[in-house]
Amino acid sequence: MTTTTSTRTALIVRGGWDGHQPVEATDLFVPHLQGSGFDVTIEESPEVYADPERMAATDLIVQCVTMSQISGEALTGLRSAVAAGTGLAGWHGGIADSYRASSDYLQLIGGQFATHPSRHPDEVCGDASDNYLDHTVQLTDAGRAHEIMRGLDDFALTTEQYWVLHDDLNDVLATTTHPVQPYHPWHRPVTSPAVWTREWGAGRVFVATPGHRVEVLVDPNVRTIIERGMLWAARTR
Repeated sequence: MTTTTSTRTALIVRGGWDGHQPVEATDLFVPHLQGSGFDVTIEESPEVYADPERMAATDLIVQCVTMSQISGEALTGLRSAVAAGTGLAGWHGGIADSYRASSDYLQLIGGQFATHPSRHPDEVCGDASDNYLDHTVQLTDAGRAHEIMRGLDDFALTTEQYWVLHDDLNDVLATTTHPVQPYHPWHRPVTSPAVWTREWGAGRVFVATPGHRVEVLVDPNVRTIIERGMLWAARTR
């Protein structure tokens, strides 16, 4: 990859639940950001969002903070920064399952993890693999026309399949459908967004729900979508 002169700034904010490998996962994308012309800094707490000068100078936030908590000041700073043009991007629980107690954060992101259905009760063994299901990520018509998904097609994964609560402000680029099994309480297939973008004021938000661990993030389709999604979300100068 050709390295360009750094003209923009990217802030990686990581932490929360260790099961999503926030350090290893974000480190995976640092070379891509640097090679795309970003000066990259890393913070281990979302409280950096409360610094208005830092936020005004940030062109892209890459967040990987599962669950955890955020102060009112930091959340206000994040929302203000995105509305003013700072891009916000992330994957899986690092963005779609953050700060569960904050409805204002949920409104900013446009989707909230609800569950990841598990295997048949007779097949569960009590570890993370209980929630690894074979499923397909299907591009929408809008997705096929979008620069983030250019040249890609539907693809299969064996990992957590996120069931997401969402709203109509999202531009959904890909979906995944949860089937009905005899042991499920729901009565028809449920389709959830798997990749979406969202316009917020002058800013852009990008979310991809695949990415439970590094082995999912290095899938060529997932990695391509996230790398392109980060660049799409970033403020242009």
